[in-house]
Amino acid sequence: MTEQVTENTLEKATLAGGCFWCIESAFNSIRGIASATSGYMGGQTDNPNYKEVCNGDTGHAEVVQLQFDNKEISYREILEIFFSLHNPTQLNRQGNDIGTQYRSEIFTHDEQQQALALAMIEEITEGQLFDQPVVTQVSPVSQFYCGEDYHQEYFKNNPENQYCQAVVSPKLAKFRQTFVAKLK
Repeated sequence: MTEQVTENTLEKATLAGGCFWCIESAFNSIRGIASATSGYMGGQTDNPNYKEVCNGDTGHAEVVQLQFDNKEISYREILEIFFSLHNPTQLNRQGNDIGTQYRSEIFTHDEQQQALALAMIEEITEGQLFDQPVVTQVSPVSQFYCGEDYHQEYFKNNPENQYCQAVVSPKLAKFRQTFVAKLK
C-alpha cells in the first residue's frame, strides 16, 4: 500500500531569485513539488500588490513558496535547482530586472533549512562555481502574501508574452535539460 501525501506531510520552502514567473514554472515541473505559488515576502507593508512591490515601495521580494514532499525531493535538491535557475551573484537584480524585489534570498522555515542554506552557499563559494561572490541572503521566513491570480502559472498561461519568450523560455529549456531526471 502506498502512503498518501497529505498537506500535513508536506514541507515548505520559500525562495526569491528574480522574477517569480521563471522560478515558479520550473518548480511546478519537478517531481515531489506539490505546489509552487508566486507571491511576496520580506517587506514591511501589509498586503502588498504587484505595482507596489515593483515600485520598490514595500521592501518585498518576488518569491515562490513551495510545498514539497521530502520523500520525493530533499531541501538540498531544491536549493541546487534554485541556484541553477538564477545568478546568485547579482545584487538586487537578475539580468535586466533591477530592484530589491528581484534579490536573491532564501527564506528559511526552520533551523535545519537555515543550516542547509548557509552550508550550500559556503560550498558554492569554496568551489568557486561563480566568478563573483554569492550575494544570496538567508533570512527567517516572514509573512507570505500570495501574488495576484494572474501571476500564478504565468508562463504556462502566457507563453506568447515577450518577456516569457525572451527570458523565461530559454532559461526553462536549459533547466529541463539539466534536471530531466527530476521532471514530472
